[in-house]
Amino acid sequence: MSTTTNTTEKSSKTIKRPQEIRNSFYGDFKMTHERPNVNDRRIINGEEGDVVQLSPIKHKFAWDAYKAGNANHWLPEEISMQKDIELWKSKDLTDNERRAIEMTMGFFTTADSIVANNLVLAIYKHITSPECRMYLLRQAFEEAVHTHSYQYIVESVGLDESKIFNMYREIESIYKKDMFAVSLTEGILNPEFTTSTPEGRQKFMENLIIFYVITEGIFFYSSFAMMLSFQRQNKMVGTAEQFQYIMRDESMHMNFGIDMINAIKDENPDLWTPEFQQKTIEMVRNGVELEIEYGEDVIPDGILGLNKDGIREYVQHIADRRVERLGLKAIYGSPNPYPWMSEAIDLGKEKNFFETRVTEYQVGGTLEW
Repeated sequence: MSTTTNTTEKSSKTIKRPQEIRNSFYGDFKMTHERPNVNDRRIINGEEGDVVQLSPIKHKFAWDAYKAGNANHWLPEEISMQKDIELWKSKDLTDNERRAIEMTMGFFTTADSIVANNLVLAIYKHITSPECRMYLLRQAFEEAVHTHSYQYIVESVGLDESKIFNMYREIESIYKKDMFAVSLTEGILNPEFTTSTPEGRQKFMENLIIFYVITEGIFFYSSFAMMLSFQRQNKMVGTAEQFQYIMRDESMHMNFGIDMINAIKDENPDLWTPEFQQKTIEMVRNGVELEIEYGEDVIPDGILGLNKDGIREYVQHIADRRVERLGLKAIYGSPNPYPWMSEAIDLGKEKNFFETRVTEYQVGGTLEW
């Protein structure tokens, strides 16, 4: 009896109580009667990184994005691929069209995985706004849906999986885009990385700009134009419809990311120096050249009304729109050669319910009758 009591007492002394716990993620996790103050909330380096306490909401743009994402929920297997399967097996696609489809799939199968890894492993733990974290969780799920979609397309159509999923290692223009993004993640993944210093905060901002402005805001869009050009010709309609939903998601991701970057700028005005602004412009310029090189590689001879000159103008045009959202001046002044792309993001179009999925699909809790 005595031995049991002594053992219990000894073990109880080694237990760390909650008020004694401190680590880099949860911060000073302790008991207190002090209530959270919404004015103390910040995107990074806030005081409430321990739990997701949504109310009161400070960063309303993030909560609105989260709700919009839920309303736009979709899954790839809801979309029929039968016409795509028949077309791919036929002789009605040119070699250049097949090349464009395969290279687009080769890029995206890797790119969305890189974005998801960056979200989960690099960004999330440094964000202290609860509502921003809620949207990041939603975005991570959507990246998983996109990866599911690419696999579904590859399997349905019967593409060579070993070829598609290894393209990022074999095709230089894809490899260079992927490495451009990954290189900016490396420092953030370092266990010693912190946003507590001005240098760390600027490094974190670089990561957000690379992924939200350049990867999701520029790198994806020449491929979107290619895939939606197939849709305009009534070709690969199932694949194109999935890419239309993916583009809608990515547009929301980009808008959220730019809003978050601008909020960080407002909360940390010392970061947005003339030197950092110039660095941002140079990163965008580099991203644009990589995307143009990739686009020309995908359609060297032009397809479906697209050509090298049009791709160059389009990539430069959307890059200007991205930097303007950051409060910077347009870089290129290029016109938009594909005005129909703006319409393609708007899925509020009526479709025959018996022929395809309703594009205004919303989950039950958000439907209005």
